[in-house]
Amino acid sequence: MAISNWVASFAVTAALATGQELAVERASVTPVNFGVSSSDDARPITAKQRVQWVVFSTFGPQAIIGEAALAGIGTWRDKPAEFGSHWDGFGQRAGTLASGAAVSQTLEAGLGAIWGEDPRYVRDVGVPFKNRLAHVFILTFLARNRDGGLMPAYARYIAIPSTGALASTWLPARERTADYVGASIALGVLGRLGTNAFTEFWPDVRRHVLPRNARRPGLVNHQTR
Repeated sequence: MAISNWVASFAVTAALATGQELAVERASVTPVNFGVSSSDDARPITAKQRVQWVVFSTFGPQAIIGEAALAGIGTWRDKPAEFGSHWDGFGQRAGTLASGAAVSQTLEAGLGAIWGEDPRYVRDVGVPFKNRLAHVFILTFLARNRDGGLMPAYARYIAIPSTGALASTWLPARERTADYVGASIALGVLGRLGTNAFTEFWPDVRRHVLPRNARRPGLVNHQTR
């Protein structure tokens, strides 16, 4: 059931994303760069980049690590108990989390295409740490528009609560509560905050901690312009 719901949501919102963005897309596709500052003159997101963002945000290393960690905690706590505290239960929890992430990212990218909301996170390099930290919080609740200015992340406000409500239908009956939906919404917001922070600061940590030959730009490439 979870898969069929995800497929339906993906089909509708992907069509929205493609149709809306192709109408405004420029002739050339902007390549994805690393460590780009928000002060740079970045081009609007394209339809292709929206699809890339959905795929990377759902199945990229950051997403997989987060989903595996949450699934592991749920398995350790044996919650929901119906899934069991074993590898099969871990797989069910991880699958539910991945399905929810796919629906949320697809909804955000698809709906945001209608009014030009860019779901990607843009790093703010070259400014004091407190400014960068504030930037992380700001872009958790705001997004870039087609002109590069900030706007409320309306698509995100719709996607996260909608996904929480939808994901509750994939759980055992006794877990389908308002508390679960509320916790899912809070987790969605905190997850975006954590992803933004990782995207903002991980390149700096990697540069100072990892050996030069171990540095590989791949974990955050689809979050930045």
